[in-house]
Amino acid sequence: MRIVSGIQTTGNLHLGNYLGAIRQWVAMQEQGDALFFLADLHSLTIAIDPAERAATTIEMAATLLAAGIDPDRAILFNQARVPAHAELCWILQGTARMGWLGRMTQWKDKAGKNRDSASVGLFTYPVLQAADILAYQATHVPVGDDQKQHLELARDIAIKFNTDFGVELFTLPEPYISPAAPRIMSLRDGSAKMSKSDPSDASRINLTDTDDMIAQKLRKARTDAEPLPATMAALADRAEARNLVTIFAALEGSAPDAVLARFEGQGFGTFKPALADLAIAVLGPIRARLVQLLDDRAAVAAVLERGAERARSLAAPTLLAAQRAVGLQV
Repeated sequence: MRIVSGIQTTGNLHLGNYLGAIRQWVAMQEQGDALFFLADLHSLTIAIDPAERAATTIEMAATLLAAGIDPDRAILFNQARVPAHAELCWILQGTARMGWLGRMTQWKDKAGKNRDSASVGLFTYPVLQAADILAYQATHVPVGDDQKQHLELARDIAIKFNTDFGVELFTLPEPYISPAAPRIMSLRDGSAKMSKSDPSDASRINLTDTDDMIAQKLRKARTDAEPLPATMAALADRAEARNLVTIFAALEGSAPDAVLARFEGQGFGTFKPALADLAIAVLGPIRARLVQLLDDRAAVAAVLERGAERARSLAAPTLLAAQRAVGLQV
């Protein structure tokens, strides 16, 4: 098993990232070869100050290390340090089809009605994602519901390339869906996913938040006046309440129904302080480790370079084979 996954370098990581992806990444280190990258090339599709992009890359790498990614067990790097991502992407753009990309849901959502003013990079974003995966012959890719279509496209590109050039080059990656990965929603709107792009900082708990900030955000999180029921099924129409119970269970590593069994009949005046104490206990050590790491940003950059060196070595044979298949190398 070879697992490949990335996260875009556009802002602080938050509780949803940690519970929905990063904690699973930490577990995946024990299950096979694992490559985790910071998608700084993907971030070029968004208007970000260059200095901020560079700083955020280091800060996010430090956050991943603080959360438990071990560079001795997994390969941690940023895309820009591995030219094979961009080179293979250009080769695969000769295989990908306009119709395929035009049907991508995220392209439609992000470009909206102003597609003529959207960047070419936003349109071809999924081809770079395919290159990210196929360069390393990944067998499994962790995906959420919003990324399944992109993985299917990567498989389609791999199949067409292999067929068009009569090679058996690219491995067809399978989705890695962890049953333990919860979908964490906004603290202000239970129908919207927790996101670093939400303009309201109160909608999320950042992994850099202080204990007081965590407690305050959870205290002000939107809920309702009803007491907690005995089962999650009874919370089907109470999105904000369901979200807070989901967060509690995920932080504790227990089942949501087990959490409700303890708090059945109680209101959020009791539940929220307990949730805040738990969140602080789990996230506090991560934040403390993060502060230590950011005291020496050069050391974090060195970790990324060591990871990139290993990634470049792994990607090189696939890139060379692709170049030979299309006649760029002999």
